[in-house]
Amino acid sequence: MTDIILKSAACILTMDDDRRELAGADIRIRDGVIAEIGHGLEGGEIDLAEGCLVTPGLVNTHHHLYQSLTRAVPAAQDALLFGWLQTLYPIWARFGPEEMFVSAQVGLAELALSGCTLSSDHLYLYPNGSRLDDTIAAAAEIGLRFHPTRGAMSIGESDGGLPPDALVEREAAILEDCIRVVDAFHDPAEGSMCRVGIAPCSPFSVSRELMRDAAILARDKGVMLHTHLAENDEDIAYSLEKFGCRPGQYAEDLGWTGADVWHAHCVKIDGQEIDLFAKSGTGVAHGPCSNCRLGSGIAPVRAMRDAGMKVGLGVDGSASNDSGNLVAEARQAMLLQRVAGGADAMSAREALRIATRGGAEVLGRPDCGQIAVGKRADIALWDMRGIEAAGSWDLAAILLAGPLKVRDLFVEGRKIVSMGTLLSVDLPVLMDRQRKLALKLAM
Repeated sequence: MTDIILKSAACILTMDDDRRELAGADIRIRDGVIAEIGHGLEGGEIDLAEGCLVTPGLVNTHHHLYQSLTRAVPAAQDALLFGWLQTLYPIWARFGPEEMFVSAQVGLAELALSGCTLSSDHLYLYPNGSRLDDTIAAAAEIGLRFHPTRGAMSIGESDGGLPPDALVEREAAILEDCIRVVDAFHDPAEGSMCRVGIAPCSPFSVSRELMRDAAILARDKGVMLHTHLAENDEDIAYSLEKFGCRPGQYAEDLGWTGADVWHAHCVKIDGQEIDLFAKSGTGVAHGPCSNCRLGSGIAPVRAMRDAGMKVGLGVDGSASNDSGNLVAEARQAMLLQRVAGGADAMSAREALRIATRGGAEVLGRPDCGQIAVGKRADIALWDMRGIEAAGSWDLAAILLAGPLKVRDLFVEGRKIVSMGTLLSVDLPVLMDRQRKLALKLAM
């Protein structure tokens, strides 16, 4: 395969161990890997990066891609988490394989256009024959690196849970399908394009036994664990009432801490829980836009980072964010920490680091998230000559002044976005399918 040389970048923000920022430098891509970084590189297919900020591809650590078909549902627009879920569950119950496939493609396309090269997904409901396979097929067509998780709900309304009985599954069947999808799709190799995790939805929608058994199964299979935890005040109250302890203690008791675990949100964790997660290597997917949208609060990200916790970003589902733009999510993370702690609480560079290398660390991907020799060629090029960055004195501060859409995007050395256009699928055709499905769901 011919080398690709990204030539004469205005600035390369490497996110490497030395936090290098390189002006006018080149990057050689060979066989999906960054082979060389320097000035005056020759001997390959030239891709001019003049006027561009070059960053590692952004990493999305939490999403519900199926929700891309249920944005701005009127009855759910102003609801808190539990009421929001109860409004949307009946709509989601009408989904099938086509809705899962199309919504995943829409969500992943939006992520790609915002500079994302690696995304997780948390799919925890499987109505009308839907399977995790539907989203995995969608990601393969789009071309993003994918970490789908086999979610689940097992406690329905008749047993005191939140979801309707039609959306819950038997726990034996859940574990059986977890084994199936891990065996069929999980690739642990360096440079893997698909790794599968196990992800019971939340402590209020599955049993204690399923949480425990899922952790045992995940470790037997060598895959990661994911769930929602401590998202809002209702979450904390539920844990205290049902389990007699805070969410952090519940997680630790059932084997849900460690370097192979990451929790979504953690808006309401306290100092002891932060210390527990930091010492155990447990990661957190921070979703600031969703936290604002649902009124959940401001997660203590500054305290998490200061304690040494692994923190990545997650756009969360589009029904609780209404967008899936990861660079906008990074800006929101920076701004919220400044609201909570002052203008010096988080810099633009730190927020972008959370969105790249931080997310790769949360997902257990040391091969991604930085521009360094030997790392995967997942690279975003941002054109800083447009109106959004006009007047900027610091190109690396893209979260203060810069575009929200990527110019070019490489995943495993393959160009997925070129000049702001997604190459892998016909976007107008996809959007036409999306509109038809959304109309059917609204009827």
